[in-house]
Amino acid sequence: MSDTPEPPLRAAIIPVTPLQQNCTLLWCTATNKAAIVDPGGDLPKIMDAIRQTGVTPEKILLTHGHIDHCGQAGMLAAELGIPIEGPEEQDRYWIARLEEDGRNYGIQAKTFEPDRWLTGGDTVTVGALTLAVHHCPGHTPGHVVFHHPESALAIVGDVLFAGSVGRTDFPLSNTQDLIDSVVRELWPMGDDTVFLPGHGPASTFGRERASNPFVGDRVLAAA
Repeated sequence: MSDTPEPPLRAAIIPVTPLQQNCTLLWCTATNKAAIVDPGGDLPKIMDAIRQTGVTPEKILLTHGHIDHCGQAGMLAAELGIPIEGPEEQDRYWIARLEEDGRNYGIQAKTFEPDRWLTGGDTVTVGALTLAVHHCPGHTPGHVVFHHPESALAIVGDVLFAGSVGRTDFPLSNTQDLIDSVVRELWPMGDDTVFLPGHGPASTFGRERASNPFVGDRVLAAA
């Protein structure tokens, strides 16, 4: 029998939609209560993951309003009878156009009203866990990031990727805002912090500061 203590938080990645968005099933090991972060689509896959892990979903958390992240959030909330928290209210623009964007991307989607809009400085709970909310505009104006300092883990949506950053060629995007969000909100979380991005593999903030071609320390120092 292992003497290693159970970590307070566990996470499972469920790639969803044709855009292979990293939906995250996040749960508190002390209570088995879970949050589903960014359920953009493929609800049967998400429900399978919930059954396989045996967790009890208590809420949906959203990083931002793009279709691959929240197109089916309202549908899942209705199916499970749980609330939606996030993103920040400036992403109302994107949530309002989910059905139109769904037709363009071939994803069934429904607009919805979150039960709670979030802003920087808020906290959200998952079971006995408390996660800090950071407002990180740039990719979208209402993008938020969830951080659990005790686990050195952040869920960053489409702000930052391993070796890249979120696109800023959408309506209401802003490149300088995105860079400022990374430097002011993410880097202070610490180099050892592991982040789960909205697409692709996990990385650490330290690795990205050392090598990211868009927001690495040397790149920004030379700008």
